[in-house]
Amino acid sequence: MFEALITIRIEPLEEGGYLATSDDLQGLIAQGRTVAETIEIAQDVARKLIESYIEHGDPLPPSILDALQRPKRKSTLKIPVGIAAETSETV
Repeated sequence: MFEALITIRIEPLEEGGYLATSDDLQGLIAQGRTVAETIEIAQDVARKLIESYIEHGDPLPPSILDALQRPKRKSTLKIPVGIAAETSETV
């Protein structure tokens, strides 16, 4: 098993919710009610797309191919954290 880091773009939708797409993995489109849900769906879609590439013998996108050839390393990830505005203490 390997882990690939791909860049996704998340944008809010006018009707509510969020849409994720990726230039690294063409065909990745994920929609969710929250940013967290959208990221989770995008991860699942990405895994299924990559498995499909492998199963059908299609060439992997360059970013995925690079991940296969790289040694494992530590990663840093910025994640959104929602904080209620009603907090009585100021930080």
